[in-house]
Amino acid sequence: VQLQASGGGLVQAGESLRLSCAVSGSIFSQNVMAWYRQAPGKQRELVADIGSTGSTIYADSVKGQFTASRDNVKNTVYLQMNNLKPEDTAVYYCKFRQVERRSWVDYWGQGTEVTVSS
Repeated sequence: VQLQASGGGLVQAGESLRLSCAVSGSIFSQNVMAWYRQAPGKQRELVADIGSTGSTIYADSVKGQFTASRDNVKNTVYLQMNNLKPEDTAVYYCKFRQVERRSWVDYWGQGTEVTVSS
């Protein structure tokens, strides 16, 4: 399984970005896609988690600001980020998780950098 993330960039505070992460390879129906981020000097944290049925979980810090969605035909997960703030600056990683041989297996994308200037 391979993940290719894209959509990061440099924006000003208040602007929006949409991240995408395409998953390819041997994909099974029972899976979860997620976005994480890691700011400089901080630990990686969960931003949003979206199951195969579309159910989502968000970090409190992004509720109402970010929206995760997925296209199961394209095997792609998206993260719409609105009203960006300097504290949203981080490298954003997508994660794909699925059941293989009765165990959950995690795959990570390479990360896409988001920089928000004030």
